[in-house]
Amino acid sequence: MADIHLTDNPYLLLTPGPLTTTRTVKEVMLKDWCTWDTDYNQIVQGIRKKLVSLATASQGYTSVLMQGSGTFSVEATVTTSVPDAGKLLVLANGAYGQRIGQIAQRCGINHTVQDSGELAPPVLAQLDEILNTDKAITHVAVVHCETTTGMLNPIEKIGQIVKSHNKIYIVDAMSSFGGIPMDVADLGIDYLVSSANKCIQGVPGFGFCIARTAVLEASQGNARSLSLDLYDQWKCMEANAGKWRFTSPTHTVRAFAQAMKELDQEGGIDQRFARYSENHRILVNGMAHLGFKTILKPEDQSPIITAFYSPTHPDYSFNRFYGILKGKGFVIYPGKVT
Repeated sequence: MADIHLTDNPYLLLTPGPLTTTRTVKEVMLKDWCTWDTDYNQIVQGIRKKLVSLATASQGYTSVLMQGSGTFSVEATVTTSVPDAGKLLVLANGAYGQRIGQIAQRCGINHTVQDSGELAPPVLAQLDEILNTDKAITHVAVVHCETTTGMLNPIEKIGQIVKSHNKIYIVDAMSSFGGIPMDVADLGIDYLVSSANKCIQGVPGFGFCIARTAVLEASQGNARSLSLDLYDQWKCMEANAGKWRFTSPTHTVRAFAQAMKELDQEGGIDQRFARYSENHRILVNGMAHLGFKTILKPEDQSPIITAFYSPTHPDYSFNRFYGILKGKGFVIYPGKVT
């Protein structure tokens, strides 16, 4: 894997994304690309194919890229996948699960939010009961790694229940895809959403959805937005060999292709997961030595994001702590915990 040189950056981003990128990822953005050019569209097609291969070895999946932040892709997926006659159940335990509910509310999608609180995973028995009781529910959405706390939700067990009721399963894997091994087919996932600037270690500018092809095809005409129509975006890329409907973030796309190459050079997702896990272990042990305590139970904790209780010491100030760390070359994430 290419090195990250501290001399290239005023500080390291110890944040969920955007994050510190390698010099080689930055360097490929020095060249301009034309959105109509065949060479550029071949890069797009290569990314789409690679994303599917990272997600599963099974057939029947496709991928589509969408301009904007990760939330744009989540909104595109939710507002395209759920038909007017459908109903969405959102399993929430943090700000990003709640955001899916906000998207549904703003766009007039029939939905319900089951909130288990920031410190607890969804109650599986309760999920089964809801799906038994409310037959109107057609889709279930959950955040895999809830960025609010770093909670790693049990998407395998959730998926088993969702598919036993024959519902469409949407997983926001924004802060986990590329950093935690998973197989969307084995997990029963119909739509998995993530972003260029997360665990694959690209730069911000677009997100993507890896979808079960038959399910995405069935979503034609559902979209409540022109620019965020996931089906139309996919259809355009399929029909035009990687062409986006509207101007694409060319530099970000090229950087992402380089980041994917560097993921392979590192040894793939398994090796990246091992590195993240070791970094997490070192961080937690070091913070514990300093008197900091993690918020979550170890069994619920992801190796991607770790939340700590603020010290109650009268001399402690988060802003001062943040400023001192930044002065030493590290920028941390203040989080969205209530």
